[in-house]
Amino acid sequence: MEAVEFYEGLQADNSKVYWQEHKAVYEDCVRAPMEQLLTELADEFGPGKLFRPYRDTRFSADKTPYKTTCAATLGRGIGQAYMSFSADGLSVGGGLYMPDPAALQRYRTAVDREKSGEQLAGIVAALLAGGYEIMAHDVLKTAPRGFPKDHPRIDLLRHKGIAMMKNWPVGAWLGTAKAKDRVVGTLRAGVPLNEWLARYVG
Repeated sequence: MEAVEFYEGLQADNSKVYWQEHKAVYEDCVRAPMEQLLTELADEFGPGKLFRPYRDTRFSADKTPYKTTCAATLGRGIGQAYMSFSADGLSVGGGLYMPDPAALQRYRTAVDREKSGEQLAGIVAALLAGGYEIMAHDVLKTAPRGFPKDHPRIDLLRHKGIAMMKNWPVGAWLGTAKAKDRVVGTLRAGVPLNEWLARYVG
């Protein structure tokens, strides 16, 4: 698959020379199919946004100029869906990732309340049972300030945000309709989580 080979090459040689020599492959085999997929998914999951392939290196010790992942979001506001493709495979998910302090406080307040908190616990349990990963960009080692350590939903309170995700390694299926089926299935599984976030945190 040319898209996989493109990213394997970019990982080995993340340079402007490689990018210019293989830019047509990126445009035809990576960007165009991803944009087409976003268009096909927009009616059900909201407008898509494809991230730029260029890294912002101004404040990073890593000065490699190009991202080795093609990533995009779907939807608006809090509770967006996310998907990415790289030489390692396909990742699809959604939720609340790296929230600002106000959004994080609203999330914790909703987790603390019995009705909304139990709703989220049920959503998370169903996702875990379905084989999805529940994650956050950071998880506290103890209870956040103002909440008891023995809170019935302490695990959710310790999360600085919440997201669901599923990953698949590279395989021949990536070039078939099965890839879209897996994306759609995961996005639909994530709808209850994103709807909860939109209602209580958005």
